Amino acid sequence: MGKYDFDVITDRRNTNSLKYDFAVQRGKPADVLPLWVADMDFKTVPEVREALAEKAAHGIFGYSEPDDGYFSTVETWFSKHFGWTPERKRLVLSCSVIFSLCNLIEAETEPGDAVIINPPVYYPFGESILENNRKLVTSDLVYRDGRYLIDFDDFEQKIIKENVKMYVLCNPHNPVGRVWRTDELKRLSEICLKHGVFVVSDEIHGDFVYPGHEFTSYATLGETALKHAAICTSASKTFNLAGLHNSNTYIYDDEVRQRFLTIQNKKGYSQSNIMGIVACKAAYTYGEQWHSELVEYLTGNLRFLRDYLKENIPGIRLVEPEGTYLAWLDCKGLGYTDTELNDIIVNKAKLWLDAGNIFGKPGEYFERINIACPREVLGDALQRLKNTF
Repeated sequence: MGKYDFDVITDRRNTNSLKYDFAVQRGKPADVLPLWVADMDFKTVPEVREALAEKAAHGIFGYSEPDDGYFSTVETWFSKHFGWTPERKRLVLSCSVIFSLCNLIEAETEPGDAVIINPPVYYPFGESILENNRKLVTSDLVYRDGRYLIDFDDFEQKIIKENVKMYVLCNPHNPVGRVWRTDELKRLSEICLKHGVFVVSDEIHGDFVYPGHEFTSYATLGETALKHAAICTSASKTFNLAGLHNSNTYIYDDEVRQRFLTIQNKKGYSQSNIMGIVACKAAYTYGEQWHSELVEYLTGNLRFLRDYLKENIPGIRLVEPEGTYLAWLDCKGLGYTDTELNDIIVNKAKLWLDAGNIFGKPGEYFERINIACPREVLGDALQRLKNTF
């Protein structure tokens, strides 16, 4: 028995929760069970809550900067867990990974330049590219024998044909759950370096890797690769802190980092959210055991999901995730059109998942389900699917 009880159900309704309180505003029935957006239904680390309470009790929330202890805890966490140290001078704080991505797009490309991604992939990538007046280029992942692979030939050909200037990498990959191997990352890096493509590596889910798999950060590929890359990270997914708006972007090259800061300053962003700073520091300082037990619990949830689908809903196939707390479900075996599938899940099963098509056309006939919830809640969701299908 671990120290932390992840079976406890916390009522999140009427707390301004995007996940629970805004179904109707987003076109869903009021009584849907939400397992869509990527935040967890678990209270964060007790020491984080205590640190936030202490800061709140102080009562002054003026302009704030991270201290030496903040950077030290970030360096220690990444050194221990990922085998690299994000030196303080190369670490830039921002309010989110997507905010950093948008700043990097502006800093390292020009309007009209092409930026490439690998659908099905986290949909704000494409939105960020298009909304910043860049050309969106896609190199779809290959879905073969229940597993996703990168089509390296297609990837390189698209880079050459479209004169691509930037690549947005998702590792671990959301939503398909791949944790890209070192050899895969090296090949991607070689192609990008060969053709002068700047790499933005979103590694926000890096702390969630299942047994038998190992996370490799793009930051470990060597100095040459790092000079033409930025690593986007945050404690928000790992410790359920998304609403506190704090992220850490590692930019090795001095000139790239200065261009990034110039863009960020132009947008009026300077000091970070003090509560985000406090929470991140406390999480990386005291959250080791909590995180370890959380991954163990999620592994159990994944096992529960796998077994339940196999025994009760054979028309839905789990795409075995190597990382993240998001499971990608292949629903083609149910025999519905993509439109019918999404309508039935929302309006008959009364379940709010993320429809696969929002991650790009290759996501049609798939659904993304968030398994970072008490097992009883996951069981309720699966029972709804069983009763419907």
